[in-house]
Amino acid sequence: MHVVRGSTTTEEGVFDMNLGNGDRGATASELLQAQALIWNHTYSFIKSVCLKWAIELAIPDIIHHHGRPMTLQELVSALHVQPTKAHCIRRLMRILVHSGLFELRDLEEADDQTGYVLTCVSRLLVKDNALSAEPFALLAVRLLPKGRWQDLSAWLRDGEDVHPTAFEMAHGVPAWEAWRSPEVSSLFNEAMASDSSLIARVVVDTCGGVFEGLSSVVDVGGGTGTMGKAITGAFPHLECTVFDQPHVVDGLVGSERVKFVGGNMFVEIPPADAVILKWILHDWSDEKCIEILKRCREAVSCQGKVGKIIMIDMVVGSQTEDHESTETQLFFDMLMMVTFNAKERDEKEWAKLFADAGFSGYEIVSHLGLRSLIEIYP
Repeated sequence: MHVVRGSTTTEEGVFDMNLGNGDRGATASELLQAQALIWNHTYSFIKSVCLKWAIELAIPDIIHHHGRPMTLQELVSALHVQPTKAHCIRRLMRILVHSGLFELRDLEEADDQTGYVLTCVSRLLVKDNALSAEPFALLAVRLLPKGRWQDLSAWLRDGEDVHPTAFEMAHGVPAWEAWRSPEVSSLFNEAMASDSSLIARVVVDTCGGVFEGLSSVVDVGGGTGTMGKAITGAFPHLECTVFDQPHVVDGLVGSERVKFVGGNMFVEIPPADAVILKWILHDWSDEKCIEILKRCREAVSCQGKVGKIIMIDMVVGSQTEDHESTETQLFFDMLMMVTFNAKERDEKEWAKLFADAGFSGYEIVSHLGLRSLIEIYP
């Protein structure tokens, strides 16, 4: 089963921002647009870093000297990139094309093949150009803080078994381990709770029907319970188990309808009518996502019941009419690649992931700004 239907809400609720300055409040779409704009500004530095990578890898010069549209395979070969990281070049070029640095052009000698060509922008990055802006651009981007973003060029050529992620190459430890410190963990949880507060309000207001017929849900990776509390507050018939790592939920106090449980989502997830996965799978590789989804399917299929998964995550390209939203989705894809060697996925990639995990179908219920709400069925 595969059904795509957008939200049919014709009137949006107005959310009180509680600023006390006479503001009229904001609708769901206005909140989501505001959040997207903040994220876009927050991650706009990725454009600068991608420009730096393109210069360091000499991509403009390579395409220029190639003399004709250059296929992805030809570019990967010329860059001497590790074969297992060829997909990273495709994704890097995708955002550079989206940003206007390069164009894709059909190859005359081959059907259904395209090649990269220079634009007016990237011609100014060719070293042989008398008007080249490459030295200034490289100087500017090298002033960016040192760290994981600066090391992608080296990481792409590094053996897979040496540094699994660019983050680990820069910091010596995986991101999740580096973020275990009390200070960083607190900041991370606060950020996730802030996002959950907004997205939960929008989901309740525009997609409340996804909870009809349910009596119990498990919020996997639910942190301090912001999402679970919002949902149970809006739907008195629901009970929610907030499931996260033991060090996250230790000491948290639940209520009659919200309880906290520590555990490992790769091993076992508590049973319920539905499992909520809010922004979880984009942190993981396809193989790890399949493991998580299989544990979710077991959790909603026990005791003779057949429930569902309620996923909130990005579907790359879902906002094709909105250039800035698509750009922000691509920023996040690069962020996942560098930090976790993971990815944001388009609909085809999600569909394959669901099928590989043994699910029978899915339904895109609504687009929630940069993300979408997807029901997945065992």
